[in-house]
Amino acid sequence: MTDASKSLRLQGIQRHFGEGETRLDVLTGVDFAIEAGEMVALVAPSGTGKSTLLHIAGLLERPDAGEVYVNGLACGSLDDARRTEMRRQSIGFVYQFHHLLPEFSALENIMLPQMIGGLHRKEAADRARQLLDYMRIGKRATHRPAELSGGEQQRVAIARAVANNPYVLLADEPTGNLDPKTSHYVFDALTALVRQSGVAALIATHNHELAARMDRVITLEGGRVVPYSIE
Repeated sequence: MTDASKSLRLQGIQRHFGEGETRLDVLTGVDFAIEAGEMVALVAPSGTGKSTLLHIAGLLERPDAGEVYVNGLACGSLDDARRTEMRRQSIGFVYQFHHLLPEFSALENIMLPQMIGGLHRKEAADRARQLLDYMRIGKRATHRPAELSGGEQQRVAIARAVANNPYVLLADEPTGNLDPKTSHYVFDALTALVRQSGVAALIATHNHELAARMDRVITLEGGRVVPYSIE
């Protein structure tokens, strides 16, 4: 069921590095929001602040000014322990490389974040199996990452990212290491999961074809978020 309160909002976000004449203004007043079940593509060249924006949205980095709201909660004043808790419970991350733990099976990789969050082993295993079945790789549950194809690894990574039913999903080039056919298959699985779960998804990608299939596309210009038109 989609929860209409699930959302991400960034308001007046500023971030700079250095001081005086060496100061570099990376983000100069970012304002945007993503609603539940919405997929937004972030298409921006390297060096424009894309990674910084994702880090701030994911509470991995603090802005110099502005506020990040996750499900309506202002996160700027939270201490480090509470921010860590928010990342574990309310934000899911998917990277270009899967970052699965090699010594654990696909099932165990999805169970771990749930158990860290306090879920009992059986409940975590049941949820992990449901996600693997949803991603159409249930038969690969006992396989370790090295025994999975690139597309299967990334689908496990996506399942792990949403295992705790987060409000926000942040993905950085989630299909960047995959061939075109596998890339589309993984993207279809990701889309279905976003729609079903109601998570607010911000997906950084250089793939214009995939970006065009999302609800809207944004980019960074002069340190601000602006709409982006794919020709």
